[in-house]
Amino acid sequence: MKVSNDVQIEQKVDALLKLMTLEEKIGQMSQIRHFEVAADVLVTEKFIGSIIHTQGPNPGKTALDWQKRFVKLQKKALSTRLGIPLLFAVDAVHGQNTFEGATIFPHNIGLGATGNEKLVEEITSITALESQATGFNWVFSPCVAIPFNEKWGRVYEAFSESTELTEKLTRASVKGYQGSLSDSKTVMATAKHFIGDGATDFGVEGGNTSLSSKEIKERLLAPYRTAVKENIGAVMVSFNTLSGISMHAHKALITDTLKGEMDFDGIVVSDWKGYSRFGENEIINAGVDIIMAVDGDLEDFQKGVKRGVETDTIALSRIDDAVKRILRQKFRLGLFKNPFPDAALVSKIGVNEHRNIAKQAVRESLVLLKNKNKVLPLSKDTKKIVVIGEHANSSGLQSGGWTLNWQGTKDNYKGATTILEGIEKHSTATVVYDKDATQNHFDADIAIIVVGETPYAEFFGDIGHESNTRKLTLTEEHQKYIKIYSEKGVKTVVVLVSGRPLIVTSQIEISDAFIASWLLGSEGEGVAEVLFGDFNFKGKLPHSWPTSIEDYKGKYGPNFWDNSIKPLYPLGYGLKY
Repeated sequence: MKVSNDVQIEQKVDALLKLMTLEEKIGQMSQIRHFEVAADVLVTEKFIGSIIHTQGPNPGKTALDWQKRFVKLQKKALSTRLGIPLLFAVDAVHGQNTFEGATIFPHNIGLGATGNEKLVEEITSITALESQATGFNWVFSPCVAIPFNEKWGRVYEAFSESTELTEKLTRASVKGYQGSLSDSKTVMATAKHFIGDGATDFGVEGGNTSLSSKEIKERLLAPYRTAVKENIGAVMVSFNTLSGISMHAHKALITDTLKGEMDFDGIVVSDWKGYSRFGENEIINAGVDIIMAVDGDLEDFQKGVKRGVETDTIALSRIDDAVKRILRQKFRLGLFKNPFPDAALVSKIGVNEHRNIAKQAVRESLVLLKNKNKVLPLSKDTKKIVVIGEHANSSGLQSGGWTLNWQGTKDNYKGATTILEGIEKHSTATVVYDKDATQNHFDADIAIIVVGETPYAEFFGDIGHESNTRKLTLTEEHQKYIKIYSEKGVKTVVVLVSGRPLIVTSQIEISDAFIASWLLGSEGEGVAEVLFGDFNFKGKLPHSWPTSIEDYKGKYGPNFWDNSIKPLYPLGYGLKY
């Protein structure tokens, strides 16, 4: 009788586990950075199981250099007594966004605006291929949070405030990333952050989520159930607490709900420095399988877990459960047979075929909020167009956080097209660029004013965080751009580049047309293609749009499930030509 592949994998996992020492098991649970001083030595001496690429020195200059670095580390792992291959992980949250020259897609909030699951699956399959091309077999994506408050600095990483829409796009995302999983063009995906990250009180990153267990089940768990049904390989635990209990140490939700009730058989991975920040051995007992043992945590983690087993404060069965899950995914990925990346994939990074899909995503993500007197689409016969705002001429600003750097970049980067370049390409008019609205081009037929947020990620994007002076409104300077041209009677088309809905009620009122473009990634030309009518608007709001700062007096902002705050525009709103 033929034995199924799943059964064969379980047999191999059990056989390998029996050969492992406690030190080797703890090593499999350890994740370090590739650029740590002793990384090459640690892989062999500490039996490291996975490598993460984060903010810091790159593995090399070219994609092939990146592959060579990871191949070297992989060979170190394969040279150990049991030859267990490494996992290589990266935060590829909107394309392989750590490699300059890769295709950068709209962030998830923009994909939520498209509502197009087929497109999302294509995007994540491309991200998987370009991630593999740079040496990675594991991505920390998708974020399947349900944001309740626009003050949260990670709103753009999630698809929507709608649980139903998030479920649909989560399913597509996992399918695209993982494919058949053992294929050299696919990667292991990670649903994050489990659970309640977007629903903290007042939108504080890592804050407390005070929702009831009933509300969590009804509103937040559904995308994780979907991801588990799609056989997602990993789930990352969140920074937040839940009714005062750290999620990293929440055994009832990690072990009982996720692993038990939901029958998740993959890896539960900590977030950054999870061991030292959230309860040390307590998080192992709660069900976390892999620890980001970085910035000095490795020795304390490995010694602490070993001591825990030896003193019976951690059951050996808990360690065995973690290691089984890790080995299972390595077998599913086919790493024991094909541990190295495919050098032939390097030529696929940032190719036109991929960029065309990214451009389609930009077009379909744009949401038209206002179109007074049908000023859009712009006429091909327009004589003069003035384009205003630094966001119009910066691929870094249009892309947001998690682009080349953790906190993003304000500069242009290789392979990208700015919004201004797209306008210049698609218009027969005289196009002039007035970066800061000081050149007085009031004779223009149309002013396209591109305004928005500067890039941020995680805590640094929270409204009210001590690290910044961010507000839910445009800066005074950007408000002035719009006011100057509208008061001079120039027809104004405003393009808002942001990672969340902002309070722009008065700016919408004085504009002729107003577009939410979100964080669009590398293909700014997609904006021009819609402005000039080559394509119609398709995007629909993935979030309710706030009217005023008064909407944020409570724990949450306006949303479709709470009728106590009336939004300016409801979830799903979006005009067409």
